[in-house]
Amino acid sequence: MTLDLKQLEAFVWAADLGSFSKAATRLNTTQPNISIRIRSLETALKVTLLERDAGSVRLTARGRDLIGHARQTLSAADNLIASLEDTSLVDGTLRLGVTEMIVHTWLQPLLKTLREQFPSLHIELTIDLSVNLTKELFERNIDLALQNGPFDRAIGGAVELGTYPLTWVASPELGLTTTKKISSKTLTAHPILSHARDTALFRELSDHFKQVGIQNVHLVPSSNLAACLFMAINAMGVATLPRGMVVDALEREDVVELLYKWQPNSLEFLARYDENKSPPYVAEIARLAQQVSSNFG
Repeated sequence: MTLDLKQLEAFVWAADLGSFSKAATRLNTTQPNISIRIRSLETALKVTLLERDAGSVRLTARGRDLIGHARQTLSAADNLIASLEDTSLVDGTLRLGVTEMIVHTWLQPLLKTLREQFPSLHIELTIDLSVNLTKELFERNIDLALQNGPFDRAIGGAVELGTYPLTWVASPELGLTTTKKISSKTLTAHPILSHARDTALFRELSDHFKQVGIQNVHLVPSSNLAACLFMAINAMGVATLPRGMVVDALEREDVVELLYKWQPNSLEFLARYDENKSPPYVAEIARLAQQVSSNFG
């Protein structure tokens, strides 16, 4: 009987993703290769591990019995490499999901650090809203999500990345005072540039203006925070954005910081991953992200 790690890897990923084609994409190979590896594994073990059905696959009873052992074998191989404490030996692909705020703050130094410490690791990047990253994480389409809460689903692996306050900014062209607090009426005389509708920030803004009795607020949602900043710079409205994103614009005086009586809750960021299914280097990279974010301040 001949077994190899690629066969076990194909088995585990096909079972987790429910598809040979998705497993092939995950492992950077072709669907026929995945089929061959799993067929060879089944022949060697003299069992049927997966049932094929109209493009999807599911574990057989024997497959459910054996997949835990397959995970343990792959984990043992990962732990062997980790025990050598030489990250240059780590190869493969890390699918990294990040929110836009991180893109505009400390993603670049993180990627530089990863290139230096994990030179053989290929990084595939997904930039999306936090709610979408959570979905991708639980569907195992990404390995590590650097995202902000609140989270509607808990996961075993989580490393704190810091808290990022938001601030109100506007173009100097709007003529809003920066030396004293402005009223809700003055603020909402302009369009309020906000994050997308299905974000906590948009909900907070909507609830706040209802509570202070302001009717017909013109909220302008956008899935792209950089677009909000661009519109604010061009006097198209007032924006509330992570302060880390607007530091450069404030220094250039493209925007000014406004004093308003209420601020949305700060964004709390975590590096999240599945500690039961992820190789050891994913947890190590989560801790690296923590260091880089801490250096950013």
